[in-house]
Amino acid sequence: MGAPKIHPRDFRPAPGERVHLRRWPTHIRRLYQGEKDYRHLLVKDVKELSDLQQILYASGTYSLLLIFQAMDAAGKDGAISHVMSGVNPEGCDVHAFKPPSAEERAHDFLWRTTVRLPGRGRIGIFNRSYYEEVLVVRVHPELLQGQGLPPGELADPGLWAGRYRSIVELERHLHRNGTRVVKFFLHLSREEQRRRFLERIDEPDKNWKFSQDDMKERAFWNDYRRAYEKCLTATATKGSPWYIVPADDKLNARLIVSRIVIQTLKGLGLAYPVVSRARKAELRAIGRQLARKGR
Repeated sequence: MGAPKIHPRDFRPAPGERVHLRRWPTHIRRLYQGEKDYRHLLVKDVKELSDLQQILYASGTYSLLLIFQAMDAAGKDGAISHVMSGVNPEGCDVHAFKPPSAEERAHDFLWRTTVRLPGRGRIGIFNRSYYEEVLVVRVHPELLQGQGLPPGELADPGLWAGRYRSIVELERHLHRNGTRVVKFFLHLSREEQRRRFLERIDEPDKNWKFSQDDMKERAFWNDYRRAYEKCLTATATKGSPWYIVPADDKLNARLIVSRIVIQTLKGLGLAYPVVSRARKAELRAIGRQLARKGR
């Protein structure tokens, strides 16, 4: 069986489209025929992604930022670790953003992620991101009290629209300067989350992944769904698209993510730097020196 046949546009809400997550599937027909076939397809994708990452690194012109957002237990960690397993660590950085520190709260809401953006030739991965500031903080607006905002800003009914605008403007700035931003929302059903939570309780080696806080957040499921719908609607752009990835099947979700990343890199039209005649002559001279010393 060949590489999974997917069309990224099938998972991508159009700019300006009002997103209703109930209309987007959390499960689709599998792209693989059993786990053996899944492993074969993923290995093939990882190899292709590794080759493309080397060209990205060598060209030193573009950078790629992959953002992963999801409800708890949707499989962000697994998608990142499996899909990016073959990428050279020297050309890739992964950042998981937890609740902000005191230093981070003393800056604007984009500061802590901006300083972690990938340099040219590199792939940056954000496990959660600045989008938490219009998701978690929107569901729990009391968190705004600890952000040191001017009183007028706290009372402004346009606060969320302003944050969406700041995000879109940042991503457009990044795009103009060579950073391609690709955003994944791993779309999990509430029933599948319940099953995965039970699995984390039943399997001792997964107990560390679960806490009472996870159950507290589950109670806000509908609030998070609405927050995601508003966020996806406001921040899906042509240059920095969102992909709503059905995540009830973890293996399927990983293959979808891998193919989208591969197609994004291919779309850059990258190639290894052209070697000049002078450089070729220099390399031949070096090669002759090494040949003589080896005798």
